[in-house]
Amino acid sequence: MRAFCLPIRSRKNMNNHYQVTVTTENTDLREIIIALLADAGFDGFEETESELKAYIPAELYDAAILEALLQPHQLAFTAELVEKQNWNAVWESNFEPVTINDFAGIRAHFHPPFGDTVQYEIVITPKMSFGTGHHATTHMVMQLMRDIDFSGKQVFDFGTGTGILAILAEKLGAGEVLATDNDDWCIENATENSMINNCGRITIKKVTDGKESGPFDIIIANINKNIILDNIAYLAAAVQPGGTVLLSGLLEQDEADILEAAGKHQWQHQITISRNGWIACSFKA
Repeated sequence: MRAFCLPIRSRKNMNNHYQVTVTTENTDLREIIIALLADAGFDGFEETESELKAYIPAELYDAAILEALLQPHQLAFTAELVEKQNWNAVWESNFEPVTINDFAGIRAHFHPPFGDTVQYEIVITPKMSFGTGHHATTHMVMQLMRDIDFSGKQVFDFGTGTGILAILAEKLGAGEVLATDNDDWCIENATENSMINNCGRITIKKVTDGKESGPFDIIIANINKNIILDNIAYLAAAVQPGGTVLLSGLLEQDEADILEAAGKHQWQHQITISRNGWIACSFKA
């Protein structure tokens, strides 16, 4: 089973939620549905071979909106009210280790070490925040990071979530890493994960409207299309000439808009990789 949460409303003890179950074995379609539901306010997801379970705060649940989203894909759903509980405990009990080939492994503290099966091991407290490595976008960004020289570089992780990408950047030799997010729960989780991994060169900072000036050698933004497009001028100003920018949290149909926006800032497109309907793009500034 794959489970992950978005940082939109993540908290240790959430109020009542609706659990919506959609039956489909089409993994590509499930990724598209996850993106649609996330935009509609759903903030937690679990996948099995045949089902997708999605969670939304009870006060935001609207059956008509949900039906309108799923009907074009000929998908039916069931909905069940789940009363308030310790969602962090539920999430932790479902978390499974994940590997990115032989490059990196992500596990919880209660899982056995990977040993020599991976080059880099990251240990996290699996709370409900985006970016545990299970989602295709985090997986792909880590793949792209494998081929980048981080030695002594100034790195900016814009929208850090769990902090996994910042942690990997330090393990790859980054000189200093700035990791920012606008969500308190993500900041808490990223800070805890940084400490678990004995990181000493990561600064984790909550941001609202403030902008970090840089310059940065490498910028990583694994968020979503709208936030990236809204902030691309800022990111362009913050990256060093000749620096690297990794963008993800994007669906395949987002690529044209992202490439157009990047081109306006003279970023050179290096590569786009895809996984389960999602993409990650690498640019040279």
